[in-house]
Amino acid sequence: MDQQFKQGYRMHRVLSNLNRLDVDQLDEADRERVETARDLLEEVSFLMWPGDGAGADAHADS
Repeated sequence: MDQQFKQGYRMHRVLSNLNRLDVDQLDEADRERVETARDLLEEVSFLMWPGDGAGADAHADS
């Protein structure tokens, strides 16, 4: 498996797991951390897959 594909797959999995968290059960500080992590992962995903739209699939579970 291609290294870039592996990294993209891992980021997609992490982002999917973050999107599945029930943030209503977390305190405010943890909710902010989850939101920050989501934002950063989405930005990195878009940087890894510029132009072809593959990075956009990373947040399809949201």
